[in-house]
Amino acid sequence: MEGEYVVFQIGNVEIKNRVVVAPMAGISNSAFRLTVKEFGAGLVCCEMISDKGIAYRNTKTLDMLYIDEKEKPLSLQIFGGEKDTLVEAAKFVAENTTADIIDINMGCPVNKIIKCEAGAKWLLDPNKVYEMVSAVVDAVDKPVTVKMRIGWDDDHIFAIENAQAAERAGAAAVAMHGRTRVQMYEGNADWDVLRDVKKEIKIPFMANGDVKTPEDAKRILEHTNADGVMIGRAALGNPWMIYRTVKYLETGELLPEPEPREKIETALLHLKRLIALKGENIAVREFRQHAAYYLKGARGSTRAKVAANQATTQAEMEMILRDFVDQYEAKQLVR
Repeated sequence: MEGEYVVFQIGNVEIKNRVVVAPMAGISNSAFRLTVKEFGAGLVCCEMISDKGIAYRNTKTLDMLYIDEKEKPLSLQIFGGEKDTLVEAAKFVAENTTADIIDINMGCPVNKIIKCEAGAKWLLDPNKVYEMVSAVVDAVDKPVTVKMRIGWDDDHIFAIENAQAAERAGAAAVAMHGRTRVQMYEGNADWDVLRDVKKEIKIPFMANGDVKTPEDAKRILEHTNADGVMIGRAALGNPWMIYRTVKYLETGELLPEPEPREKIETALLHLKRLIALKGENIAVREFRQHAAYYLKGARGSTRAKVAANQATTQAEMEMILRDFVDQYEAKQLVR
């Protein structure tokens, strides 16, 4: 029936709707996750965390494990190329955090991860997928999931084999991005491959790639028959994408885009949370990219983006964003 979407489960973890926010490196910390969670995400995912960083108890790495209970259910993603350290990291996460799900990254395409025999490097070897995932599943009591791409390049698309290997190894769910490693984030995501994978596995499947609007989310779910849709870059500076998608999938109603003032108020809340998490000095610099996303598409925002990219204090960032929205609204009144 139109508009009737069922909740799905990952292991014993119930996901209240079909909208999942993807793990994004340098983005998906607690401040970001809590913000998209408040906009209705069924599941939020932590940015990928190094198994060796956890194994060596690196302070910066351990700080990334912080979880606010209001984010839950939460999936915490680890990456690595060696079985022993990956298992050790998974055990540490299971025993020392309140993460509901442990996710293994086998999709990251960047060279420094590939050189560690991690991320998308696994896509070339379904046997390694089975070996690594089964070792983690055996070591922890929490549901273990994997996030992968469809393949390494056009000549090495082992999407079905890799997903089946993860399933045989005991993975509780698979999320898949419809691009190859070689594509990086260019070209188009191949939803046909995602559809074919879904047909061949029984565990929950989340489809990812080229979901830029609520309508895209509905299309990818219908095309692939996936249990959930994973949204990544479209949520940057735009948690309304999550709220609007949840509503559209559940009711068929397409809610309007937010006005700039609403965007800026949410941006400032996000900034405040980031400062509480990382301290003003680091947080304001990290927030520069978020400010650009929150301002994206707003008429006359170029000057504000340039200024925000040079801000070094909370007061400065707040003044830039508030001044922009005040001037924007003043111009609207004149029109």
